[in-house]
Amino acid sequence: MPEQNASQSILDAAERIFALHGFEGASMRQISVEAGVAQALLHYHFGTKEKLYEAMFSRRSDAINTERAARLDALFAAGGEQLPSLASLLEALFRPTVEFGHEGQAGNMFSRVLAATANADDERSRTLIAAHYDAIAQRFIDAFQRVVPGLKPSDAVWSYMFAIGVGMTMMAATGRAGRLSGGVCNDSDVDAVMARIVPFISAGIEALTSHSST
Repeated sequence: MPEQNASQSILDAAERIFALHGFEGASMRQISVEAGVAQALLHYHFGTKEKLYEAMFSRRSDAINTERAARLDALFAAGGEQLPSLASLLEALFRPTVEFGHEGQAGNMFSRVLAATANADDERSRTLIAAHYDAIAQRFIDAFQRVVPGLKPSDAVWSYMFAIGVGMTMMAATGRAGRLSGGVCNDSDVDAVMARIVPFISAGIEALTSHSST
């Protein structure tokens, strides 16, 4: 197996094993079996379990956030003096995540990893979230303040935090919306999900402007 292919196979296997068992429950042996390679190859490419987890987490996170940043740059570049709409900002924030989360097993597995890491309070998880998500988060928080008159800095932060909570819940299709709606709602339809996330979050952020003035 070529070296690059071996590395990607290991990352794919690590993503699945970490998603199913968590960091503590996963072992390098399990990952090597899943990848179909000798365990020594994991140590050759990534060194330790911690470094393998970081590489696995970085691969998807950096791809998603690169697209988010590009979409955000394009919005402000295209408008000239006219600011983009809040809806377009939320589209740029959520669509890259939701689209990837709906890309079959890979998206489903990483959505579990991301949610678990974002909600954990251990040092490794906090460091990974800070390194890969805080900078893009701050860009969107600043953008919210630019396009929503009267939104206080503190409420812009709360807006982002609440929005991301919704986004993580809907990142991967689970079928629950279909069960709860008797088949009317289809959470595997990215456009249907986006068509509802954007106005829902927009209304919440705009409502905080009246809260800010009280």
